[in-house]
Parts: sequence; C-alpha cells; structure tokens
Amino acid sequence: MALPPSILIVGGGVFGLSTALSLRQRHPEAQITLVESSPTIPNPHGSSVDTSRIVRADYANAAYSKLAAAAIQKWRSTAWGRQGRYTQNGLLLVYPADSVSAKEYARKSYNNVRQIEGDNVVFLPSQKDVLSVVPPYGEDLDVAGGYVNWGSGWSDAGASVAFAKQMLDADGKVDFRHGNVDRVLFDEPASASASAGKGKPRAKGVALTNGTTLTADLVVLATGAWTPRLVDLRGKAVATGQAIAYIKISDAEQRELENLPTILNFATGMFIIPPRDNLLKIARHAYGYRNPITVPVPGVGASKETMAVSLPETGGPVPLEGQDAFREALKQLLPRFVDRPFADTRICWYTDTPDGDFIVSYHPDYEGLFLATGGSGHAYKFFPVLGDKVVDAMEGTLDPELQKLWEWTEANTPAPGTNMDDLFDGDGSRSGARNSNLQEELAKTRKASRESAL
Repeated sequence: MALPPSILIVGGGVFGLSTALSLRQRHPEAQITLVESSPTIPNPHGSSVDTSRIVRADYANAAYSKLAAAAIQKWRSTAWGRQGRYTQNGLLLVYPADSVSAKEYARKSYNNVRQIEGDNVVFLPSQKDVLSVVPPYGEDLDVAGGYVNWGSGWSDAGASVAFAKQMLDADGKVDFRHGNVDRVLFDEPASASASAGKGKPRAKGVALTNGTTLTADLVVLATGAWTPRLVDLRGKAVATGQAIAYIKISDAEQRELENLPTILNFATGMFIIPPRDNLLKIARHAYGYRNPITVPVPGVGASKETMAVSLPETGGPVPLEGQDAFREALKQLLPRFVDRPFADTRICWYTDTPDGDFIVSYHPDYEGLFLATGGSGHAYKFFPVLGDKVVDAMEGTLDPELQKLWEWTEANTPAPGTNMDDLFDGDGSRSGARNSNLQEELAKTRKASRESAL
C-alpha cells in the first residue's frame, strides 16, 4: 500500500518518534509533520522520560520475545545503546509459592527467552538459588523460585528519547510543531454516498487548542494515555497511572547495588532497577489508578453526547496506598531502606489494552486515521525497531503474527454492556487492585495527612 504525500504524527514519545524515524528513511519524499504538546522533547509528563526502563525479551508471548530480541541487538550493538543509554545487568524474575499465575507466566517466559539467549538464562528452583544471584537482598524474600536472564538490561529512557529527537533534527526532514491537540478534523462523505454505505469520514488534520489547524493526508495518533480523548477507545484501551518512587542512597550503597540484576516479582508487580547517580528506583507494574473524566465523545459531527474515560493527571504524588505498598515490598527486598524517606514519587501513565497488545492499525470507521498506541507499559524496549513495524502496518506488510495482535477489528471490539473491569486483564504480569480511583486515593492521603498532624 502506497503512503500519501503528507503525514501528520500527533505525539512525540516512543511511538511517534520511532515512526518519524522510519518514515523519513523509507519515504524521504513525504512531508512529515510531528506535533507535540510539550515545548521540549522529552515531554516531562510523558511515560518515557524516566531514569530507567527494563529492556527484556522475557515474555510469555513468543511474538513479543522475538521482537524484543531484535530490539536488544540494536541496544547492544548500535548508537542506540551508547553513552549510557543501555546497561546490560540482567533481569531476575521471581514468583512466590502461592501464585500459580505468576509461576505459569514465568515458566512460559523462561521457555521463550531460553530459546533466544541460551545459557544466559538460568533457572532458579528455590529461594536459596534466587538469593545467590542477589546477596544484598533480604533473606525474608517471599519467593519460591524464578530465573535470571543475563541477556536483559535497562535503558535510560529520557536520554534515549532525546537521542531519537537529535537524529530527527540532524537532517531536518521532520517538521516539528508545538501545540495541544483539541480534536481530529474530518471531511464527511456526501450524504447520498454515506446513506448508501459508500465511503467513510476522512481524517484531514487536527485542531489545536489555540485555534490553529494542521492538515495532512494521513493522521497518526501516537498520543499514549491521552488518546482516549481524541478517539473513542472505550473497551479498547484505558489510561492507568502506575506508581514510582525514588530513594536517595550513599556512594557505598550505590557500589553495592549498581551491578545487580533488575528484580521483578510477577505476583506483586514490584520491581527494582539498579541505582544510578545515587537514586534507587522502586516501581509497581499493576492494574494501576484510573482517573475518570467526563469529556465529549470524539468523532464526526457536533454531538452533545459525553463519556467518562480515564485520562492522565500529571504532576501529583503517588497516593499513600502506593507508598505503603512500596514500604511492604522493601521489607522483603531491601529492609535497610524501609524507613528511608522517598526523595520523589511520580505517577507514570500507561495506555492499557485488554491483553496488553499494542494498537497499531488504521481506524476501521475513518479513512486516513492511523493509531500507534496501547503501549501497556512495555513498548519502550522496542524503541529501536518499533517504527519500522508501525510503517509496515501502514503499508500493509506487517508480520502476520503481529498484525493479528495489533490490528483493530470488529472481532476484538467488545460487545455493548461488557464489564470493562473484567476485560482489562493485561498479559498476565499485572497485580494489585482493579479500577483503583486516583482521586479517591488522593483524598484518603490528604485525610491521613491531616489526622497525623493533629
């Protein structure tokens, strides 16, 4: 499928930048514009501006293991991973005795990644074996076993997003614009054709909140957790806030911990990435917080219909519930830090889909509208190769196994009345409460703070 001469990408994160990199290489004659809500890239409120992101091929789904293996080769052997942007320290995946689902996910993941990394992957059948890999961790570690993959690592997310932007700036083939997108603009088909079922509304650009418009033949929404405001994704994706905290550590503690593997508990979702610059990061890969907001239903025409969808609230702290969960995890993992104050906390916004699969597909109801979103908290690691897969999908040449996972079809659209809370199970690696309301948790936090001050 030939691509049109002008393409507008909305969003300057991992999906948007990687797509722009691939388009400018494969379609050098195309007019490519990228609009980003932040005046700077990385966007300080984006999901991929953090100090670190896990880079792993450890998946229960072999398709993602294969794609991640291709990305890891780029992280290891090209400029993507240089200047501290990639560190291969290993990944330790563990599970407790009472979690059958976590053990099953680890078993499938082990079998997949063993075929890729071979002897780099070591099975750890007991708690003793696990502790032999991470001696500084507490002996009360609630694990029954797991495995370590020494072929995994982590990446400096903010630095890598900046690197991608620098590559695009170097040749000037992408026109960057700054502005908040209010809505997608459409050309409606003629009424006679529409009534006869011939033709769909066509996306022709976007309107910004300052009143200006940007037009193109193809509009690509790479807007992450903000996408549900621009297109109706009810039942297809939901924005969830994930808790992250940082602890300041000493030089001696930095030296002790910096070369350990990342540890990830599939049952609790808790993970700790080795520290850099005297900051230890602890985070939770969970069902997350939701932040319901009532907004107009997006699409063609001036409809007064509204919908309640979860959208990001940026800049706030992690609620007390999340901080308490971190303290409980530290009691088992690194008990010496359990009373250490958090230097900072933040909420990272995922765009979760029911099975954790991305949405990389033309919208079935509109011409000229393409979605590249649904990262579900695990898209970042594919940064060096993701753009090529997005452009493959645009051209209709995407690998069939990935197309089946990522395409928006009527078959994977939920029926009306489906219980949304039951629908979003993720890929089997999530934990915690479902549908936890951010505003309710923040209210509890404020109340607890007032009571403690009395």
